[in-house]
Amino acid sequence: MSLSRIKALLQTSDSYSALALRLPIGIIFMAHGAQKLFGAFGGYGLEGTGQWMDSIGLSPGYVMALLAGSAEFFGGLALVIGLLVRPASAVLAFTMLIAIFSVHIQNGLFMSNNGYEFGLALLAASVALLISGGGQLSLDKTISARIS
Repeated sequence: MSLSRIKALLQTSDSYSALALRLPIGIIFMAHGAQKLFGAFGGYGLEGTGQWMDSIGLSPGYVMALLAGSAEFFGGLALVIGLLVRPASAVLAFTMLIAIFSVHIQNGLFMSNNGYEFGLALLAASVALLISGGGQLSLDKTISARIS
């Protein structure tokens, strides 16, 4: 990959607005990923999450749990530190689309019915970061400035 392509991937604005999205959304994704990968915060870990994913038709469940948990945990970490925000956001948006359409859509909008409300909010934030990039106080901004 050429330096110009790397710079284009990392290019971002001077705005702090992305920071206001990156931090809470990144923390939320990391926590959900930690539930799936490590059983943290009352989660079921890879085995339990994998069994549940198998039960809803996402097979092989263990692999799907590993993929979803890794996307959420490491994608969330990328958002928090502001590194490769656009690719991480694309992966997280895709992960939310799968969650919405495989688990929540049939329950309607509202979270009280296990609906897609929360997933939709995370999808919207991920797409916003995909468009904007990491903004100020991101490693993307720092690296991009040094490539110049």
